[in-house]
Amino acid sequence: MKSTFYFCLPFTLLFTSCVSIPEKRAQQVDEALAIAPTYATSEYPDLELVDSLLELFDAPQLKQLVEQAWAHNPNLLIAASEMDEAGFNFEKSRGALFPSLSGNGAASRAGSNSSAASNTFSASLDVEWEVDLWGELRNQTRAAQADQFTSEANYQATRQSLAAQTMQAWFNLIAAEKQLNLAERERDSFADTHQLVQRRYEQGIVTITEVELAHTDAASARADYESSKDARDQSARALKALLGQYPDASLSASTNWPALDRSIPSGLPSELLLARPDIIAAYQNIRAADALARAAYADLFPAFTLTASGGRSSDTLSDLGRSAFDVWSLAGQISAPIFEAGQRRAEVGAADARAEQAYQNYRAVVINAFTEVENALNSEAYLAREETARLEALAAARRAEAKSLRDYESGLIDILDLLEAQRRVFSTEAQTISLHNLRLSNRVSLALALGKGF
Repeated sequence: MKSTFYFCLPFTLLFTSCVSIPEKRAQQVDEALAIAPTYATSEYPDLELVDSLLELFDAPQLKQLVEQAWAHNPNLLIAASEMDEAGFNFEKSRGALFPSLSGNGAASRAGSNSSAASNTFSASLDVEWEVDLWGELRNQTRAAQADQFTSEANYQATRQSLAAQTMQAWFNLIAAEKQLNLAERERDSFADTHQLVQRRYEQGIVTITEVELAHTDAASARADYESSKDARDQSARALKALLGQYPDASLSASTNWPALDRSIPSGLPSELLLARPDIIAAYQNIRAADALARAAYADLFPAFTLTASGGRSSDTLSDLGRSAFDVWSLAGQISAPIFEAGQRRAEVGAADARAEQAYQNYRAVVINAFTEVENALNSEAYLAREETARLEALAAARRAEAKSLRDYESGLIDILDLLEAQRRVFSTEAQTISLHNLRLSNRVSLALALGKGF
C-alpha cells in the first residue's frame, strides 16, 4: 500500500490547497513487468559461446570496418558530444548548491562649477547563497546526474547498434555479391539455352515459338543481372555511409560467408535488465523525472537567500589594496509564492505526469527488449531448419535441371519443361543466399538484443 504525504505552510493555506508530494516511480520498476524465470524458447544452438558481438565471427575485415564506423560515424560522434554536454550540465547544476562569490570594482569622477572634481574608487566582494531548505536544488542536481547517466547509456546503445548495423551491412554486401554472381551465371545459362534452341530450330527440330520462349528468359536474365548490379552497388554505398565516408560503390566484400559456429549465451531474463543500455537509459529517465517532480514540489515553498558583501571606497586608486574593507553588509531574504493562479501547482502536476510517462516508457522498453530476445532465439532454430530444407531443395533442383537438359536434347520434353527446371534452380539458390544472410543477421540481432555489444 502506497502512502501519500502532504505538506503545507500555514500562510500558503490562505491561497492554495495542499499538494501531494510526487511519488518516486524509480522504486516501482520491479513491478513494471512480470519476468519469466527462463526464456520461452526450448531450443538453443549447440555452438561455441562467446561474450561479445565482435567475437561472433572470425573475420578481420569485419572488425576493421566496425572500428572505422566507431571512429567516424557522425551519429556516434553526436552521441559522444551529447554525453559530454550532459556532464557539463551536471557540473553546472551541482554548482548551484554552493555559495557564489563575485568581485566588483567601480571608478567615477565628479565635480561642479563651485568645487574641484574628485575621484572615487571602490571595490567589493559579494557572496550569495540560496539555502536549499526544501531540496529543490538537490533534486535538480539529481535530475542532471540522471541525465548524465542516461546520455552515457544512450552512447553505449548507439555504439552497440552501430556495430550491429555495420556487421549486417557487410553481410548484405556479401549477399549482394553472391546474388550478382548468381545473376551472371543465370544470364549465361539462359543465353546458352537460347543458342541451343536456336540451333535446333535451324535443324528443323523445334518451332519458332520455342525459340521465342528461350529468348524471353534470356532477355529477362540480362535484366535481372543489371538489377543485381544496382543492388550490389547500393549495399556498398549503405556500408560506406555507416563508416562515415563518401557513399560510393567502391567497397567490396569477401564472397565467402563467415562461419556460423559461435553464439552468445542467453543467460536469464532477469540479467537482461542490467545488460541492455536502452533499459538502463529508460531507468535513468525515471530517476530524472522523479527528481524534477520533487523539485517542482519544493518550488511551492519559500526560498531563502543569504547575501554578504565587503568593500572599500577611496578617492585614490592605490588606497584600495592597502587596508581591510571598511564597508560590509549581511542580509537574508525570503520569498514565498502567495498567488500565482495555480501555475506552480500545475507544474507539479505536469512534472508528475512526465514521471509517469517515463515509467510507462521504461515498461515499453523492457517489453520490447524481451520481445527482441525471444524472437531472435526462436529464429535461430527456425532459420537453421529452413536453410537445411532449402539446401535439400537446391540439390534436387540441380539434379532435375541436369536430367531435363538431357531429356530436351533427346526430344523427350519440350522447352517449357527445361526452362522451368532452370528457373527453379536459380530461384532456389537465390533463396538460400538470402536465407543464410538472414541467419548471420539474426545471430547479430541476438547478441544485440542480449546487450552483448562489446
